[in-house]
Amino acid sequence: MNLILDTKHINSYVIRMSKLSIEKRVQILSMLVEGSSMRSTSRVVGVSINTVSKLLIEAGTVCAAFHDENVRGLNSKRIQCDEIWSFCYAKEKNAPRGKDAPAFAGDIWTWTSLDADSKLICNWFVGGRDAEYADYFMHDLADRLNSRVQLTTDGHKPYLKAVDGAFGNEIDYATLVKLYGPSPNGKTTRYSPAQCNGIKKKDRTGNPDNKHVSTSYVERQNLNIRMGMRRFTRLTNAFSKKYENHCHALALYFVFYNFIRKHATLKTTPAVAAGLVDEVYTMELIVSLIEENAPKTGRPKKLNT
Repeated sequence: MNLILDTKHINSYVIRMSKLSIEKRVQILSMLVEGSSMRSTSRVVGVSINTVSKLLIEAGTVCAAFHDENVRGLNSKRIQCDEIWSFCYAKEKNAPRGKDAPAFAGDIWTWTSLDADSKLICNWFVGGRDAEYADYFMHDLADRLNSRVQLTTDGHKPYLKAVDGAFGNEIDYATLVKLYGPSPNGKTTRYSPAQCNGIKKKDRTGNPDNKHVSTSYVERQNLNIRMGMRRFTRLTNAFSKKYENHCHALALYFVFYNFIRKHATLKTTPAVAAGLVDEVYTMELIVSLIEENAPKTGRPKKLNT
């Protein structure tokens, strides 16, 4: 996900941000990827909400670039894709009635692809859920892979054309559709999911191995996202108010997930398991990226003539 930020906006607070120690910046970023809201983070750390917001902008910008540059040349064998729902400013039905509603107000979807073996997030994209976004997402995924893979998605129709356009016949592709019963209607089960009564697998392209036609890992990753970012928690007022900050939070989270957080089963990070890096990084990586990309301040040196 490529983000375009106003450099003047960043320049305006470089001096103020420099007063924060590395330890405090690490603490703020760690809390943001461990399920804390921005306001709770500001209260615990003892900084203003504006400081937390501006650090998120910086971190999201460098993380988006870092992930885009480094998660490439993948030797994956099995990929699972899915989309996770959230909303920005207001839900879709209420967005038209909102005062001064920003761009992208309403429902918003995060597309993710996951390597079933290394649990690596291969790529991600934020936007709508129609064919245009599916096409961009799949072409971006294809550009990151070195070899033929087996791909599994749900039955969302835009995937079919998007996969064909991005991979052609150079893929083993199947869909998996879950069959659900009626939604619960009781007072105590109002927010409970419907019961899954079965699944339907269908080969689409190539020769996919039926025993590996699954979306279980990527659906479990959706839970990780909801637990790791407060703005994805349902039935709260912690939802994203700006599309840009939504993307910044995701960029930060995916670098944390791929390169910093050890996977409980793998005992290492997905990036190490996928062979992208040789060591487990720490949150100081993101702070160092911010410092490397910060605009230089101060009076320019005089050249000798």
